[in-house]
Amino acid sequence: MHDFEVLYGRYARSLYRFAVGLSGNPAEAEDLVADAFVRLWAAPGQIREATVKAYLFTIVRNLFLTRRKRAARHVPLDDQLADTGRAPDDRASAIRELAAVRQQLTVLGETDRTALLMRTAEGRSYDEIAAALGLSAGAVRVRVHRARMQLARAIGRTLETPSS
Repeated sequence: MHDFEVLYGRYARSLYRFAVGLSGNPAEAEDLVADAFVRLWAAPGQIREATVKAYLFTIVRNLFLTRRKRAARHVPLDDQLADTGRAPDDRASAIRELAAVRQQLTVLGETDRTALLMRTAEGRSYDEIAAALGLSAGAVRVRVHRARMQLARAIGRTLETPSS
């Protein structure tokens, strides 16, 4: 095989144009040409002078296709899809709190539990709850407030908002 510099001088420009045509990116084309010549340099055995040009073009094409296959496997993350959820330790803490609230709900009296769930889970008004339970609206407000206070104590929080 001829001197490596002679081969580079003879084929580098046409390989570069070919690589730019494949990739559409001058920087990537430079990388492809450089990698092709490195592979030529490191090739085992003799490469026939008559087929060196075809060999280099084949290497550039194969390197380009290999890069495209790899790039297809990597999908860039969209900033819109960033995980905005809680951190794992926050989720674990929330799970523990939920377990404590569920446990405390079983301890509440039946009327208090019903009033609280109708108010919080179903969004019913105090008057609707009062009519359903046969109590006054004031009595329902008191029961819901007491139930909220008991649940807040169960998870170690203080109730800061008025029950409305």
